[in-house]
Amino acid sequence: MAAVRILGVDPGLRHTGWGVIEADGSRLAFVASGAVHSPTGGNLAERLRMLHDGLAAVISAHRPDEAAVEETFVNRDAQSTLKLGYARGIALVVPALAGLEVTEYAANLVKKTVVGAGHAEKAQIAMMVKVLLPKAEALSPDAADALAVAICHAQHRGARKRAAALAGK
Repeated sequence: MAAVRILGVDPGLRHTGWGVIEADGSRLAFVASGAVHSPTGGNLAERLRMLHDGLAAVISAHRPDEAAVEETFVNRDAQSTLKLGYARGIALVVPALAGLEVTEYAANLVKKTVVGAGHAEKAQIAMMVKVLLPKAEALSPDAADALAVAICHAQHRGARKRAAALAGK
């Protein structure tokens, strides 16, 4: 089985984290990580374009084979939830436009896969990402979360593919 390059995305309107890893069986290797930023104020369409262009540049530079996006859960006001939904749409459509298979994972599953507990704190996630990917240094919280999404996908992608094959998809 050949190594697969996975892009993990943690969507956010101000900061969209991204992380790229390579998975070869159970072996994981850090490739790159960072965040795409948009200004706090200003035109929403322009902010979304910035996220689109930033993620497209990441895909162009790192050439992932698959992408994984964290499902967002927000219990704040409706306006914030709607704006986060826009950013999530960008996180889903940019890899799809690049021809990548995109899989979504619930935040609790990402945390449980990486840390062992579905309600882990950001610091715990960052610590475990550094344990699993020792070459990943100076991670922002958004980049660490995105790498956790990629790790989660690496751990679950085989089971998902087998389930899809059994279902005839």
